[in-house]
Amino acid sequence: MNDNAQKRAGMIAIVGRANVGKSTLINRILDEKISIVSPIAQTTRNLIRGVLTEPRGQLVFLDTPGVHKASYDLGRLMNGIARTSIEGVDIVLLVFDVSEPPQIEDDGWIRRLLFEETACVAVLNKTERGPGKSAEYRKLWDDLAKEKGVSKTPTWMSISGATGQGVNALVDLLFQVVPEGPQLFPEDVLTDFPRKLAMADIVREKYFAVLRDELPHALAVEIEEIHEREADWDIQGIVYVQKSSQKGIVLGNKGRLLRKVQAEAEKEIGEIYGHRVSLDLWVKVQKDWSRNFWFLKRLGYAG
Repeated sequence: MNDNAQKRAGMIAIVGRANVGKSTLINRILDEKISIVSPIAQTTRNLIRGVLTEPRGQLVFLDTPGVHKASYDLGRLMNGIARTSIEGVDIVLLVFDVSEPPQIEDDGWIRRLLFEETACVAVLNKTERGPGKSAEYRKLWDDLAKEKGVSKTPTWMSISGATGQGVNALVDLLFQVVPEGPQLFPEDVLTDFPRKLAMADIVREKYFAVLRDELPHALAVEIEEIHEREADWDIQGIVYVQKSSQKGIVLGNKGRLLRKVQAEAEKEIGEIYGHRVSLDLWVKVQKDWSRNFWFLKRLGYAG
């Protein structure tokens, strides 16, 4: 029997409502930044695979968009990605934010997972300040299971993705639960997320850090070209907004915000890919892009 057969490997979907800390958790587990993090809810727009390979085997994590009330094409696509992510995986990590009481999206995830055969780990996240509303989430699961007449219970884990508290214990548990089998990806693969989409997400993150609630989801980024040379890379991209009135916000006074975002994104992209980077961004208006399915497909948000 070969070495791989002695190891464990499995697919794990990380799900939950928007802004519960799913991306922070996967970045903490991998000790690398593969998914952008922002205090703005619904930052993650794609399904991103992160791969943890170690002597025990391999865990493949699916970082999904947060489920939320959607009234336009982008939101519906994000919800669809999240809901279908649990199909065919070995474990579902359902993440709760214990700093807030349960919400309707938490209720909805529990109702769905009660009837799934897939193993479920309920992750009580953001415990760095104490247990918070942990007891309310446990009670919600128990009440819904009783209401539906089912006996399925998850494995409960208390962690802090922000500080790392409890994360090693969570990884230990996952390796115990996933089946024995060969690796799913080569050892040197950290993520299979397309490079252009990853770069676009980095630009979005830099804008979100500044704009916060002022322009959260009206902004999209497309990386059009990557010209690779031995010493450096030239990257061209477009920042899209939905209205002409938003263009000035994204540019900033005399273009200062655009230049700030370019500089910060250049630095991070360069550190990730190990090249000196020159990033050139243009701002364009694409009216109501979040409602345009074909434009969303072009941006990589729709299959």
